[in-house]
Amino acid sequence: MTRIPQTDSIEELALFWDTHDVTEFEDELQEVSEPVFDRENLTIVQIHLANNEADALHRIAQSRGMRDTDLVKEWVNEKLQSS
Repeated sequence: MTRIPQTDSIEELALFWDTHDVTEFEDELQEVSEPVFDRENLTIVQIHLANNEADALHRIAQSRGMRDTDLVKEWVNEKLQSS
């Protein structure tokens, strides 16, 4: 079982590697020939929420075992499909 986080989040991986040395995980590393993170087809959208809205969003996401951002993305996709 790997000790390296299994995530596509650049932020999470950056935080992990800020506190770990790659030489500790040499037995788990593999060389790749293609880009791992492709953000060419993504647009980042910022939204401002009141504290109570952000808290509610966090509670709902947590109860579903997901990140807040993934829940928002799910809701946006649902709304777009129904439009």
